[in-house]
Formats: sequence, structure tokens, C-alpha cells
Amino acid sequence: MSVKPLFSDTELLARTAKRDQRAFRILYDSYRDKVYTQCMRLLKSEQLAEETLQEVFLKIWRMEQSLNELSNFDAYLKTLTRNRCLNILRGIIRANKNNEKYTRTLDQTHNETEEAIILNDTRKALQEAINQLPPQQREVYLLCHEQGLKYEQAAKQLNISTLTVKTHMQRALKSLRTYLKNHNDIAAVLILLKLF
Repeated sequence: MSVKPLFSDTELLARTAKRDQRAFRILYDSYRDKVYTQCMRLLKSEQLAEETLQEVFLKIWRMEQSLNELSNFDAYLKTLTRNRCLNILRGIIRANKNNEKYTRTLDQTHNETEEAIILNDTRKALQEAINQLPPQQREVYLLCHEQGLKYEQAAKQLNISTLTVKTHMQRALKSLRTYLKNHNDIAAVLILLKLF
């Protein structure tokens, strides 16, 4: 046998509109579980469900006179709760997207910084390797590779044959590759191989 409530929703809303805290407490106690259950179903988080429950009833308390205009409080409460939950979910999705963008930017920046460090270390190692080349090989390498002269132009400038320039260049490149493989990690070697 069910007990008839002391006040109807309409009476409780009218009293709440007049700032009757007892009437508001009865409304809250009557609908709390329904609102909380709906929040849990949509948000899947006890903390968010509890926060949303408080926000929904705070909004009801602040409505004052417009409470008198509600003809179906239960339906209004369901709609209010659903809309608040959807707003929270949209905010979470937006925050996740922003976080994802930030993480991607951070990863790209980290990768660019790491590549710059590797490239800088590799250039230092390359310079050390060039400095260790025999004088003739070093001169040919610098003329052909760094100044961009063709073998014929380098041969003319050094007053040696084109074939000799080609041989010095091949030996220089072989020496540089060997040095870099022995004195640098694989990432740096791969970057350097692009340079040759």
C-alpha cells in the first residue's frame, strides 16, 4: 500500500518559488535518485553524476517564479538533466581533442628537436671525419662535395687528372662512411647517408 505524498509537485514547486527550503528539500529527495541514475547512465562517472545532480537542482532553485509555469516537472527534470549531461560530454570531447592536438604538437616539436640534435652531432662527426682524411682526399672532397665543383673543374683547379679526382672522392666517401658508422648511432648515419 503506497503512502500519498503530503504535497503534489505543483504545490512543492509553488512553495520552492517562494524560497521554501523545506519544499525544495522534499523535491530534491523525491527526484534525487532518478536524476543521479540518469546522470550515471549518460556520464558513467560517479563524480560527474554527483556534480551534475547538484547543478541540476541548483538551477531549479534559481528558477524562482518560472517554477510555477512548469506543468510536467518530471519531464522537465529529465530534459534538463539530459542536456546538462550532453554539455559535459561535449566539453570532455572538446578537451580531449585539444589535448590530442597539444600532444601531437609536443611530439612533433620533440621529434624536430631530437632530429636537430642528431643532425648537429652528425655534422660535428662528419667534420671530424673530414679532418682525418689525407690532405689530397680532403681537398677533393671539399671542392666537389661542399663547393659543388664537378670532377673536371676540381681536376683543373688541382692540376690533376679527372680520374684521380674521382678516385680520391671515392676513397674519401668510403673513409667518411666508415668513420661515421663507427663513431655515431644509426639514426645519424641514416641522416648522413642522405647528405652523400
